[in-house]
Amino acid sequence: MGILAVDLFITLDGVYQAPGGPEEDPSGGFAHGGWQAPYLDDESGTVIGAGIDRLDALLLGRRTYDIFADYWPQHVESQVGEKFARVPKFVASRTLSDPSWAGTTVVTDVAAEVPALKERFDEIHVIGSGDLARSLLAADLVDRLNLYLYPIAFGSGKRLFDTGTVPAAFTLAQPPIAFPKGAVALVYDRAGVPVTGIQMED
Repeated sequence: MGILAVDLFITLDGVYQAPGGPEEDPSGGFAHGGWQAPYLDDESGTVIGAGIDRLDALLLGRRTYDIFADYWPQHVESQVGEKFARVPKFVASRTLSDPSWAGTTVVTDVAAEVPALKERFDEIHVIGSGDLARSLLAADLVDRLNLYLYPIAFGSGKRLFDTGTVPAAFTLAQPPIAFPKGAVALVYDRAGVPVTGIQMED
C-alpha cells in the first residue's frame, strides 16, 4: 500500500489559509492572504520541488483544484507544470461533475474512496487543500505531514488542527530543514494515538 502525504504551508499558530495571495481565500474576513511570499527562497523552493517530484498522484480540495486547474495547464513547460500534467489528479467534490483539467477524476466520498487510491499509487500528495486535509486526518487516512512552517502568526484564520480535531500522534520522520528566510520544513509520519499522563519515575 502507498502513502498519502499532506503538503501544507502553515504559520506558527497553525493557519494554512491563503498563503499564495490576497484573493486566494478571503473567507471569514481573512485579510492576510499572500503571507508566504516574503519567506520564499531558492533553498525552500528546491525542497518543495523535490517533494512534488516524488508524488505519483495528486489529490486536491475543490478550491485548490480550481486554482491549480486555471494556472498549471498554462505552464506545462515548467518542471512542476509538466509533473502535474503527467500524473493522475483527483479532486474531492460533491458538486463537480465535469472537471476541466485533463486527467482528473472526481472523488465524492473521501473516506470511502481514498483507501482504494492508496492501494493504486505509491505516494499521493494533497497540496494545500486545508479543509480536505482536515477531513482526511479525521478519517485517519493521512500517513505523512510535510509541513512548511513560517515565522509569522495571525491569531485568526483557518487552522489545520482546530476544534473537532481527532487526537493523533506523529513522529518526526527526518531532521528538520531550516531555510535562510526563516521557514522550516518538518516531516512527520503518523504514529497512532497520543500517549498522555506518563508518570515520571523517581
